[in-house]
Amino acid sequence: MADRVTVIGWDGSPLTAAARSALGAATLVAGAAHHLELPEVPEAAERIRLGSVALAARRIANHRGTAVVLADGDPGFFGVVRTLRAPEFGLEVEVVPAVSSVAAAFARAGMPWDDAQVVVAHPRTLRRAVNVCRAHTKVAVLTSPGAGPAELGLLLEGVHRTFVICEELGTAREQVTILTSDKAADHTWRDPNVVIVIGGFVAAAEDGGWIAGRDPAQGLRGWGLPAAAYGGALGEGETDLLRAAQLARLGPRVGDLVWDIGSGSGAFATEAARTGAAVIAVDRSPGACARTEGSARRFGVQMQIVHGTAPHVLENLPEPDVVRVGGGGAAVVSAVADRRPQRIVTHAATRDEAELVGRDLTEHGYEVECALIQSVELDTRAWTEKERSVAFLLSGRLPDRAP
Repeated sequence: MADRVTVIGWDGSPLTAAARSALGAATLVAGAAHHLELPEVPEAAERIRLGSVALAARRIANHRGTAVVLADGDPGFFGVVRTLRAPEFGLEVEVVPAVSSVAAAFARAGMPWDDAQVVVAHPRTLRRAVNVCRAHTKVAVLTSPGAGPAELGLLLEGVHRTFVICEELGTAREQVTILTSDKAADHTWRDPNVVIVIGGFVAAAEDGGWIAGRDPAQGLRGWGLPAAAYGGALGEGETDLLRAAQLARLGPRVGDLVWDIGSGSGAFATEAARTGAAVIAVDRSPGACARTEGSARRFGVQMQIVHGTAPHVLENLPEPDVVRVGGGGAAVVSAVADRRPQRIVTHAATRDEAELVGRDLTEHGYEVECALIQSVELDTRAWTEKERSVAFLLSGRLPDRAP
């Protein structure tokens, strides 16, 4: 095992005295090509071109001597330190940090970033990173080959965002480009790069806050909020208790894409967006679309609103993780099930309708649960009944998909 392992962050500025001292004593140096060309790297040291960090960690673990790993930005922020410290390698490391590429990108843009979400995009996580960009007004995306600005722009189709693309930060080839998301696919971008994605219904707060990133559940406390929170009467299937039960069955989370079909007042779509998930709200009524947009603006959440009739309007929408069907009945539920989201939730007014929907979900391979939900609102001054609601709540879960 190496006698000493030092991880040095590099942001293009001159190396610190601690970094130069560690490099001067190194018998093995791992890093990218531009790191290994630094004049401070000893000529006699073994050099490892850093591709797979895990492979480099194995070689370092078997090395007798002093090892240094060079990495762009802060190596403890989505960097190599996590891999090097993994139990299978048994490495204890010292870290000499540098300015992270995210901090550098926001500095180049002249913007604060304590209210930004930060995500890593590679081909496996690209879709979830895009969903975060849909759901939040300020996101920094650490990209990778095959999951860069062009791919982000293509997957954000229908959602207007501004990209600040920072290429090769800290090098002589550094370049910062500002353009709209729909133009990103028209260019070829150099790796590595950081993309700042900004825009949405409301601008990110400029007065700071108490937690890094943006808290989407700001405003009124709780879920299944009463009709008054959405400006008045709600439609069938939008009662507060039914809405809360639907939200609980779907369990939307950051990185998910939620479809709300038959959005009505926008109550469910808004509450799903408050969890941090991306939301596409669909309704055939222009008035419902306007009410949904109003609800989103009132709560300061982001969503894409699509005017059209399901199931036809669903054909060109991006793949959902979870779906609420608030209108359209069994035909829409069947069309949604064809797209294989992890979870589907809907409601029915009669037992016959509930049986039809449940049978269709079962035939699509979903595990189905059904509950009869009855709520009675009482006037506690006289303990008299004010309003009664009864509905069948149906939910389907694909057993072969991630929970």
